[in-house]
Amino acid sequence: MSSKLQVLTPQNSQIIFIDQQPQMAFGVQSIDRQVLKNNVVGLAKAARIFNIPTTVTTVETDSFSGNTFPELLAVVPDNDILERTSMNSWDDQNVRDALAKHAADGRKKIVVAGLWTEVCNTTFALSCMNDTDYEIYMVADASGGTSVDAHKYAMDRMVQAGVVPVTWQQVLLEWQRDWARKETYDAVTSLVKEHSGAYGMGIDYAVTHVHGGAERVKHGKRIDPNPAK
Repeated sequence: MSSKLQVLTPQNSQIIFIDQQPQMAFGVQSIDRQVLKNNVVGLAKAARIFNIPTTVTTVETDSFSGNTFPELLAVVPDNDILERTSMNSWDDQNVRDALAKHAADGRKKIVVAGLWTEVCNTTFALSCMNDTDYEIYMVADASGGTSVDAHKYAMDRMVQAGVVPVTWQQVLLEWQRDWARKETYDAVTSLVKEHSGAYGMGIDYAVTHVHGGAERVKHGKRIDPNPAK
């Protein structure tokens, strides 16, 4: 059986964030940049819930790209940040060593979210797969390119080479897999409420108006209507 038929699990996965930095985000035109950041942070929080080993790498921080999104770093405050000069993360030995350490534990499914799709993501994915037996799962909506076409054709090129395209919420729910897994249930639904847009709104509605649960925030008194005379 192809290992790509095996779903992502908390035991077979690791994740790498590539160049989630402001100057790189400034050039992104394939996705709304606030949506991009929301998805990146949501993905990082998903990895934290399931104890997925996380690598953060950056390029030319001081000379060009700026610091990694603070919202991302707040999720992984103890992570080292692996600085590079090459646009291709696979050219850096520290990155290779970080991935190899976790792959040795059976985590050969590498979940990737980076900027830009057509440069840093593509070259990393192709080079990594060329040199190893790792599998690459490219998170399309936590990555961005310099145009819609740049992102699309980079994704197409990677898929042709064997990369598996995914989205951040897909990864989250694949790791959860079963709502009977109560040890992560509350954390996952809390994450969804915060980062999953309409899906999260629907959960809030179901909790309060279907199941009669409490609202998840404290707020001021709701004042009854008072029609003007």
